[in-house]
Amino acid sequence: MPIIGADPWRHQFFNHVPCPADVVIPVKDYDAWVLYPRHRWIYDKLAVFLSQDIAAAPHGVMPPSFPVFSKPMINLRGMGDGSRVIETEAEYLSSLTPGHIWCTLLTGAHVSTDVALIDGNPVWWRHTTGTPGPRGTFDYWHVHAEPMAGIEKWCGAWAREHLSGYTGLINLETIGARIIEAHLRFADQWPDLNGAGWVEAVIDLYANGRWTYADADRRDGFSVILFGPHGRRYRHPPPELVKEVCAMEGISSVQISFHEDRDPATHPMPPGGFRLATINATSLEAGREARRRLADVLLTM
Repeated sequence: MPIIGADPWRHQFFNHVPCPADVVIPVKDYDAWVLYPRHRWIYDKLAVFLSQDIAAAPHGVMPPSFPVFSKPMINLRGMGDGSRVIETEAEYLSSLTPGHIWCTLLTGAHVSTDVALIDGNPVWWRHTTGTPGPRGTFDYWHVHAEPMAGIEKWCGAWAREHLSGYTGLINLETIGARIIEAHLRFADQWPDLNGAGWVEAVIDLYANGRWTYADADRRDGFSVILFGPHGRRYRHPPPELVKEVCAMEGISSVQISFHEDRDPATHPMPPGGFRLATINATSLEAGREARRRLADVLLTM
C-alpha cells in the first residue's frame, strides 16, 4: 500500500492502487516531520504566523492588544489541543504556558485546503469546511467543488515563497484566508470524494514529480460523522449492513472508525462524543440517511 500511517478503515482508499516500492506517502504529521527535514519548520506555528506578517510571539511576550488566540507552538498529535481565546491582560498573565504562543485573533471562514505542489508551485486545490457539533465534534464536512480565490491567491504566493523544493501534497488550515496551520500531508478522510483516479495521480506526483489528474467531473462531497456517547464499549456492525449502506444511492464509502478490540479510552476522541463511523457521500441527505441506519445498529448493540 502506498500510504503509510493510514488507519485500517482508510486502507480501502489506497490498497488497490499500485505503487513503486520506493515511494512513501505520509498521512500523519509525525511521519511527515521525519520524511521532510528541510520543510518540517512549517509545523512551528509561530514561524508560520511570522512568515505572513501576522503578529505572534511566545508566551511571556506581552501582546500589544487583546483579545489574542493562544495555542501550542508545535503539536503533532491533536494539533488544536490547548487552544483558546485570551480576552484580557490579566487572563493572559494568569495563563502563561511553556511552549505556547499567542497570535492575532483572526476572523472569517475556517477552511481546510489540500494542495498539490510541484517544487512549491500549486497545481491542484480542494477546499473543505466543517459544520461543528457539540464540544469539539463535527456533524459533517463539506468538500467543495468550487475554487476559493482568496485562499488560493494568498496561500499560493506563500507556498511559492516558502516551499520551493517540495513536491507533494500539503494541507493548510486558514481563517479569513490566512494560514493558521500547515501540514506536509493531505486529509485522508475523503480521498474518494476527490474523484476517480485521484489517488493514482497522487502516487504519480510523489513517484515522478508530475500532476496528471484531469479533475474533469468535480462535484460537492460530504463526509458525515456518527458519534456515540463516551463511556461505552462499542462493537462493529455486521458486514452485511455496511455493504447495504455502501450500496445506497449517493454513498461513496463507509468507515467504521474505531478498534472494537481496544479500550475505548485509548482512542483519541473529542470531548463531545466517540467517533463510530464516517460516511462519505455525494449527497448530504444520503449521508444523513446512511448515518441514521448505522446509528440504529451501532448505538443499540
